[in-house]
Amino acid sequence: MKNIKKAILLAFIGAGLIAPVQAEEVHAIICGGEIRPADQVVFDAFEAKYSGVKVNAEAVPWGTCQDKSMTLAAAGDPVGLAYIGSRTLKQLGRSGLIVPVDISDEMQALYQPGVLATVSDGGQFWGYPHAFSTKALFINCGLVEAAGEACVAPRTWEGLYNMAKAVNDNTSAAGIGLAARDFDNTMHQFLNYLYSNGGTVSNADTGEITFNSPETVETLAFIGKLAGVAQEGPSGYERSQLTQLYNDGQIGMYINGPWGAGQHNDNIAEIVVPVPAGPSGSSGTLLITDSMAVFKGSANEDLAMELAQMMTSGEAQYDLDMSWGLTPILQYEKMRDDVYYSTDYWQTFVEPIGRGGPEPMFEDFKALQAGINGAIQGIILGDGSAADLVAEAAETLAEGL
Repeated sequence: MKNIKKAILLAFIGAGLIAPVQAEEVHAIICGGEIRPADQVVFDAFEAKYSGVKVNAEAVPWGTCQDKSMTLAAAGDPVGLAYIGSRTLKQLGRSGLIVPVDISDEMQALYQPGVLATVSDGGQFWGYPHAFSTKALFINCGLVEAAGEACVAPRTWEGLYNMAKAVNDNTSAAGIGLAARDFDNTMHQFLNYLYSNGGTVSNADTGEITFNSPETVETLAFIGKLAGVAQEGPSGYERSQLTQLYNDGQIGMYINGPWGAGQHNDNIAEIVVPVPAGPSGSSGTLLITDSMAVFKGSANEDLAMELAQMMTSGEAQYDLDMSWGLTPILQYEKMRDDVYYSTDYWQTFVEPIGRGGPEPMFEDFKALQAGINGAIQGIILGDGSAADLVAEAAETLAEGL
């Protein structure tokens, strides 16, 4: 992407984001607004190992976090490392703002299938994967049974729609929750359906946009169909708001990650099932990661690299995954006898990993989101046919690859 450093700097120079970093510290930006206890344990151990070196871990909300890291780097005052969405790595790497990282063959063999594809571009890894999620369908059995249906896993889109329609037509709740607000998790919701219908977004090897396909048209048309049995005004909702609707008994089902059970009211009788298969595919899931990226030219680049490695391997990574309620990013059964994800609940999120598809890596990741979200909003609002909206989105994606 041409002149991206200049564009980033001009866009954010006035936002008050540029601050000096002391030479004796490793400045880390952590997206999400909080420092997780598992990460703090690593920071403490790192400071104990390197006497006189301070880890300046700065928690920043997602809304401004990634822009802040980019702004500092573009201004020539980069942080040492940042916890960011892996979707940004291609842009950062091609802009020369971050450095490639070395993941040993031994470590590569431990990652779950597909995880490393979320951080790979041009034959190099651009971040250490640090958080991983897959998705499943949460169903409120009380509402389904009140609608006169058996609360069993729908295996196909037809079964999913029929269950949602029954809830919508026979209870006071909407059948399903749909996210269509201009958020990244709107795109993520769609990709869960797309990957369960045999569709793809792009060819990572050739760079070809593969989004404009019969499978994608079929998927978008199904989203439009689901909108007829979803909550009113999906374009006003993102995933966290669907969780609240689910807790309030206003929707019968929705897609969420493994942390969902811990967010739901205890009085909801629910089942958690794989994303149903589309007519052209088999049940799948989106493989999405956040990563630790090491920024180029910080005062302590080597120390930042070591800290990133410590945060993303062994017991430190296991503790983060287990305590945060994330899909295991590593195949921990190769490392230890006991694992937290051995239950049937967890296997709903682990078993589909091999059939999942990664969040695509685009140089202009915002174009990726805009293109897909625009198609989703268009089909829900009736602004065009699925085929036309997919073709238009594919053009937007081609500009961002």
